[in-house]
Amino acid sequence: MTPGAVDDEPADPLERDARAVQDAPPLSKAGEAAEIAEVREVEAEETRGAEPVARSRSGMFRSLRNYNYRLFVSGSVISNVGTWMQRTAQDWLVLELSHGSSAALGVTTALQFLPVVVFGLWGGMLADRYPKRPLLMVAQSLMGLLALTMGLLTVTGHAQIWHVYVMAFMLGLVSCWEVPTRQSFVVEMVGRQDLSNAIALNSSTFNLARVVGPAVAGVLIYAMGGTGPIFLLNAASFAAVIGGLFLMRKSELRTPEPLARAKGQLREGLRYVWRRPELLLPILVVLFAAMFATSFSMSIALMSKQVFGQDASSFGVASSVFAIGALGGALLAARRARPTPRLLIGGGICFGLAQIAAGLAPAYPVFLLLLVPAGMAMITTNTAANSSVQLAASPEMRGRVMGIYVLVFTGGAPIGAPLIGWVGEMAGPRLGVVICGVMCLVGVGLATLLTRFASGRTRGAVVRGVVASPGGAR
Repeated sequence: MTPGAVDDEPADPLERDARAVQDAPPLSKAGEAAEIAEVREVEAEETRGAEPVARSRSGMFRSLRNYNYRLFVSGSVISNVGTWMQRTAQDWLVLELSHGSSAALGVTTALQFLPVVVFGLWGGMLADRYPKRPLLMVAQSLMGLLALTMGLLTVTGHAQIWHVYVMAFMLGLVSCWEVPTRQSFVVEMVGRQDLSNAIALNSSTFNLARVVGPAVAGVLIYAMGGTGPIFLLNAASFAAVIGGLFLMRKSELRTPEPLARAKGQLREGLRYVWRRPELLLPILVVLFAAMFATSFSMSIALMSKQVFGQDASSFGVASSVFAIGALGGALLAARRARPTPRLLIGGGICFGLAQIAAGLAPAYPVFLLLLVPAGMAMITTNTAANSSVQLAASPEMRGRVMGIYVLVFTGGAPIGAPLIGWVGEMAGPRLGVVICGVMCLVGVGLATLLTRFASGRTRGAVVRGVVASPGGAR
C-alpha cells in the first residue's frame, strides 16, 4: 500500500477514498498489527521461495513455475473433474430414488449450500487460526470418505434418498472451512506477484472440469449401468489433491502466524472489510453478480426449451458454450498482472449487458453466440474480485475475509434465483433474462455507491478521532 503524494493524487474518487483511508492513522491496535503483518509478508516473499517469485513475472502460465502450485493445480484438475462427475451422478440418483421429483432435487441442492451460508464466516475464522495445508488435507479426506460411503451404498443397492440428503449436508459442512481455506492458501503457494494469475488458472481448471465432467459422467453412467461407480471414482480422485498437498515443500510456503483464539474475531473481520474500500467494493460486486449469475445459468435451460423449442441435447450445447466462454475469460484473466477497480466494474457491466442481449436474441444461433461473452464477463468479474480481495487482505485476516467473500458468493443465489424464476414464470423467460441483466447493472452501481458511502464514513471517523485526541495527529 503506497501512500499518495499531493502532486500525484488519483483521478478516480473511489481510488482517492481508498488511499485516504490507507494514509489515515490506524483505528486500533488490530489495524496496526495488520499493516505490520502485511509488510512482513512482503519481506518474507523476498527471502522465502524467492527464486520462483522472481521468475514468475510474465506469461499466461507463470504461476506454474512454482513447484507447490504445480502439485496443487494438477490435483485440482483431477479432483474437479471427479466433483462435476459426482454432481451429475448425484442429481441422476436423486431423480431415480425420488421417481423424478424436482422438489427432491431442490432439497438436495439447498442442503449442500445451506451450511456455507449459515456457517461460512466461522469457516473463514478457522482458516486464520490453523495452518491451511493440514486443514485442507483433513477436509479433502472427509470429502473423499463421503463419496466412498455413498458409492458403496449405491453399488450394493442400499442407497435411499435420505442418504443423499445427509451426504449433501455433510459436504456443505466440510465446504464451510474447505472453500475459504483453499482460496486463501493460494497466496501462500505463489506469493502476491503471481496471485492473480494463479486464481485465473484455478478458474480455468474449474470451468474445464465443468465442461468435461458431466459429459464423462453421462457416458460412464450408461456404460457402467448406474451412478455408484461415479461416486467411487470421485472418491479416488481426492487422492491426487491429498498427495499433492503432502508432497509440497514447506520451506517454500509463505505461511503467516496462526491467529490466537480471542473473542470478537468475527466482528473484527466484518469491521475490517467495511473500513477498507479495496475489500468492500469487490465483495459487494460479487454479491450482486452472484444473485443473478446463477439465475442466468438456470435461464439458459428455459430459453433453450421454451423460447427456441430445442431439445435436451441442444440445452447441453448451450451450457457447454457458456462454460467455454467462461474458460476463455479465465485464460485472458491469467495474462493480466494485477486486477483494477475499473476491470472489476467493467466486467460486471459487460456481464449485465450480455445478459440483456441474450434475452433479446432473435434466434438460437445468436443466443449461443452471446453466451460466449456472457461467460467471459462473468469469470472476469469473479477473478478480478477474488484477486482484489486476497491482495488487499492482510495475512492474519485473509481467512475471515475469504469467508465473507465465499458467503456472499454462495448466499447471493438463493436471493436472486427465486425472484427471477418467478418473473420468468409470470412474464416468460426472455423478460426474466433481461431483468437479470438490468439488475446486475443496478447492483454494480449500488456496490460503487455503497463503497463510497462506507469510505466517507470511515474517513470521517478517522478525522474525528484525530481532532478528539489530546495530542492531535502525529
